[in-house]
Amino acid sequence: MMDIVKKNGDKINIEELSRELGCKVVEISALKGTGIKEAADAAVEAAKNGKTVPMHTFSGPVEHTIAHIEEAAVHNMPEEQQRWYAIKLFERDDKVIEKLNLDSAVMAHIDEDIKNVEKELDDDAESIITNERYVYIAEIIKGCYKKKSAGKLTTSDKIDKVVTNRFAALPIFAVIMFLVYYISMVTVGTAATDWANDGLFGDGWHLFGIGSADYEDASGAYSDALEAVNGFVTIEPDSEDFEPGTALETLKSYKPEGENPSVQIDVEDEETLEVSQLTVYYKEIPANADKDTTLGITYLDAVKYFEEGGESAFEEPDPASYGVWVPGIPVLIEQGLDAVNCVDWLKGLILDGIVAGVGAVLGFVPQMLVLFILLAILEACGYMARIAFVLDRIFRKFGLSGKSFIPILVGTGCGIPGIMASRTIENERDRRMTIMTTTFIPCGAKQPFIAMIAGAIFGGSPWIATGAYFLGMAAIIVSGIILKKTKMFAGDPAPFVMELPAYHIPTVGNVLRSMWERGWSFIKKAGTIILLSTIVVWFTSFFGWVDGAFTMLDESQMDCSILANIGKAICWIFAPLGWGDWQATVAAVTGLVAKENIVATMGILYGSGDATVWQTLASSFTAVTGMSFLVFNLLCAPCFAAMGAIKREMNNAKWFWFAIGYECGFAYVIALMINYFGKLFTGALAGAGDIIGLIVAFLILAALIYLLVRPYKESKKLGVKVKVTK
Repeated sequence: MMDIVKKNGDKINIEELSRELGCKVVEISALKGTGIKEAADAAVEAAKNGKTVPMHTFSGPVEHTIAHIEEAAVHNMPEEQQRWYAIKLFERDDKVIEKLNLDSAVMAHIDEDIKNVEKELDDDAESIITNERYVYIAEIIKGCYKKKSAGKLTTSDKIDKVVTNRFAALPIFAVIMFLVYYISMVTVGTAATDWANDGLFGDGWHLFGIGSADYEDASGAYSDALEAVNGFVTIEPDSEDFEPGTALETLKSYKPEGENPSVQIDVEDEETLEVSQLTVYYKEIPANADKDTTLGITYLDAVKYFEEGGESAFEEPDPASYGVWVPGIPVLIEQGLDAVNCVDWLKGLILDGIVAGVGAVLGFVPQMLVLFILLAILEACGYMARIAFVLDRIFRKFGLSGKSFIPILVGTGCGIPGIMASRTIENERDRRMTIMTTTFIPCGAKQPFIAMIAGAIFGGSPWIATGAYFLGMAAIIVSGIILKKTKMFAGDPAPFVMELPAYHIPTVGNVLRSMWERGWSFIKKAGTIILLSTIVVWFTSFFGWVDGAFTMLDESQMDCSILANIGKAICWIFAPLGWGDWQATVAAVTGLVAKENIVATMGILYGSGDATVWQTLASSFTAVTGMSFLVFNLLCAPCFAAMGAIKREMNNAKWFWFAIGYECGFAYVIALMINYFGKLFTGALAGAGDIIGLIVAFLILAALIYLLVRPYKESKKLGVKVKVTK
């Protein structure tokens, strides 16, 4: 931090500080990497020296209690360790208490002494020690530290007056997170992901984009001309017996009744597969024709297009004719497999299983990297530390501590370290509640799934990704209110003391390192867990029993597959959520192995045939059922690896299963309400089943409202003393 000290024009007397502390003090800057080696050398030298440092003393009541603890509990330990253990016992450190395993009578005696000093100083034991240390630090720096502008606000202080303002802090946070997801999921991130999905893991792409626009124009002109002539005379250029010359003569010889007749044709949207009707005119488009419902080319113009283009005009434009065309990975792999005459089952496994599944996941890596860069910048500049402080004010009203935000923040990258970060919470009840709710926040593994649903069903709206983040926050707050009103979690939240770092410009190296660590973890999972999962999903979806024989299936027989039978056996569970088909059910279940599996499984099950996975998803889900599916998979139990972390941190089978059951149950009832209330508002309720479901949804809503407003078990008001130290 010496770079910040010097930047502010402050001065530290290193020699005086070394004398006061009794050890060598070294100036370092972790940001710039200066002084690190010197500090390490000084630490090694101090360890070899073995010289004791001056012991600072606390205030009278605290010292008196620590002396009692030393005498009662740790007097048999080496003298140099007694004071440290006594202070930890004073702070009621759970791990030290567990390690020492003291007699209950001794613990009762110690606890009585601690309660006496807490009553005398009107504070809890941990805060007392914290305050005593700050007092000691303040005494030392009086003669060692000189501020350039004492009493004046620093740049960080001025910024904090705005971003931590009681009224402006949350709106600013919401705007910042919206911009983060807008940039990563809509603008920069989407452009890169579209290239990855359509180009790298699709048919291919034009190098540097040169020729892409010309190809799109040519492809559009060909499609319009083909649709125009097929409105009057049907031709099939893709059929094996198609003859361009014969087809052209047929088109030219066609004579309709009337001077300028028109026909209605069905046109399918390439992205959503939605079918709409367009009007095609034979000779000319009337001036008063509706442009939105009229094809922009007439029959005669289309015939002229094919006549002038010759036989090649009946062939779909080749992208390789428009600039340098780079084939996608699936195309290259398929060409290689065809060259070696690969057997059909292995070709299907590689292309429809591994490439389709893993490629669907890796296609979202660009979006993930952009998101990770932006989050790394917010963390490195010091803003996210302020959000922990801001949210502490809100969380505390609902029974949670600002300490709970630290695991939540860590969990945006991966839920596992987020769960492990709950160790910083000393209060066991708060720690367990944080473990249970941390995975509600969307982690990196959930981002591809969010992006897929947002892109396929909601037109790529940035509000979906931003809403998913704040939905997770809302779920944490609602759960905090409900759980805090039960006997298992009742009690005041843990105190939250945090030093806010000064704002600074993040270094490029640190930001890129953070992005790469998170991104590489995502990529490694795609090459291991996701790879194995896609093999299993492909095998179980393309093998099954037909006419009593176990055989490999084609795409039209997937309903007879092993996976389909498994999905059909359990899909009734999810029918009240609006997506009771076996494909969606299987995707949700495989997401328990790894959340990326949802995308991989959809890539296999929904990406078969001529339609892309995006098109099939758009036609398989409505906005309501798509939102229900999204919310359930965001809030339900995390992946197996995160479940393992929950089991380790809970260290109790009962608490582990309670946590998993709560997460799944909470996700289920929220998704159920979204489904039936969504149907109610969109007028999609149909039949007695939906009416019963709507009644159940209202009953669940009433129960949730009751749980939110009922009084606390132990106290009607949660309160905590907050001590601000400068």
